[in-house]
Amino acid sequence: FQHVEQNGLAPEAIRIREEVSLDNTGSFADICVEVPGSAPYFVEVKFGYPSAKIVSHMARKYGAETPLVASASKVILVVDVARHAGWPETLREIESVVRRGLNIEVWDERHLLSLIHERFGVHIETLSEDNVVEMRMALNAGKGRYAFGDHWANDFLQQSLLWHFGFWRLKQLRERHDLSSRAIMPPGNYKGVAVLMADLCSFSSFVRDTRDDEVVRQCLTMFYSKARYEVLNTGGMLYQFVGDEVIGLYGLPDRPADYIESALQCARSLVDIGSSVANEWQRQIDRLQESHGVHVGMSLGDIQVVSMQPFGRAHLGAIGDGINMAARLLAQACASEIVVSNGFYQGLSQDSQSDFAETAPIDARNIGRIKAWKLSL
Repeated sequence: FQHVEQNGLAPEAIRIREEVSLDNTGSFADICVEVPGSAPYFVEVKFGYPSAKIVSHMARKYGAETPLVASASKVILVVDVARHAGWPETLREIESVVRRGLNIEVWDERHLLSLIHERFGVHIETLSEDNVVEMRMALNAGKGRYAFGDHWANDFLQQSLLWHFGFWRLKQLRERHDLSSRAIMPPGNYKGVAVLMADLCSFSSFVRDTRDDEVVRQCLTMFYSKARYEVLNTGGMLYQFVGDEVIGLYGLPDRPADYIESALQCARSLVDIGSSVANEWQRQIDRLQESHGVHVGMSLGDIQVVSMQPFGRAHLGAIGDGINMAARLLAQACASEIVVSNGFYQGLSQDSQSDFAETAPIDARNIGRIKAWKLSL
C-alpha cells in the first residue's frame, strides 16, 4: 500500500516474497520487495531480538557479496529501538558488518505504527497480541475496500473471498468482468487449471522428534501463513491446507496469459519458504532430520468447483484429474524438487522449460503412466 500510494503502482506490479534464499547456506531474507524501476530491497523484522543477535543475523545474511544482496539498495530494519540500550552503537556495528553500499533504514515501533495509522486509519499505542489482532482487522478492511470498492460490506462471502484470493486479484476480476461478489467464483467446470501441491519433507519425523508441542504449532503457522501469502501474491487461489500440505489453483475463474508461469513462480518461492521453516525447526530439536524443505507436484487439467452448501458460494470444494495427478507427481518429488506433468510443462515459456529435465515415465495409481518433468533447486 505504501508503494501504491507513493509511486502510483498497481499492487500486482510489486513483487513481495517472504523467506527468500540469499544463496549462502541457511540464510534467508525475511522479506524481499521488488518495485518496477527500482533496485530490490529487504525487510528484516527483529522485534524482541537482543542487540548481539541482530548484529550476528545481519552479518550472516548481508555481509556476503551474493548476487541478490549485491543488487539491493537497502535493508529496512524493523526493531523495537526503545528496548535496546546503546542503540546508536548497535546501529553503527550493524552498518559495519553488512555489504558496503547497502543502506540500513530503521523503522522503530513509533514509525511503524504511524505508517499503519496513515494508511489504514487505525490508532495503536503499542504492539501487543491484542493490538496486532486489531491491526490485522484494519489491514483486511483496507484490502476489502480496495478489492470491492463501494460494494465492500465486510460480509461472510467477501471475507471468504479475501482468504482464498489476493485483494488485487479480486479487484481485477470484479472490474474486468463487472462481477458482483457472488458471481466472482461460481461453481462449475473450469478448463486448463494449474494445480500446485507442496508439503513439508519428513514432517512426521519432525513432529515425532519435537518434544515441545509449541514448536510444532509455531513452525506450522509459519509455513501456513507464508505459503498462503505466496499463493495469493502470485495471483492464485488458495484452495486449502491438508495437514502440512498446501494446495493452490491457478487459472480460475479466468485464465490470465501468464497464469502457468505464475504458478511455477509460486512453486519456486515455496521451496525457499519450506527450507527456511525446516531450518528453523531443526535448530530447536536434537535429532538431525534426513530431509528438509518442501517438495512440489504440479499439473494442468479440468477442475470441478462444487458448493458445499446449497446456493452457497463461501465454502467451495474442488475435484478433478488435475488434483489427482498433482498428488501423484508430488509423491515423486524429493526435497527442493518440482515435478510437473507434460501438459503443465508445455504451457511454460522456453526459458522456464530449459530448467527442467524429463523423468522416467511415472506409473500413477488409478491414472496410468505419466510423462513428467523435474526441476531441482
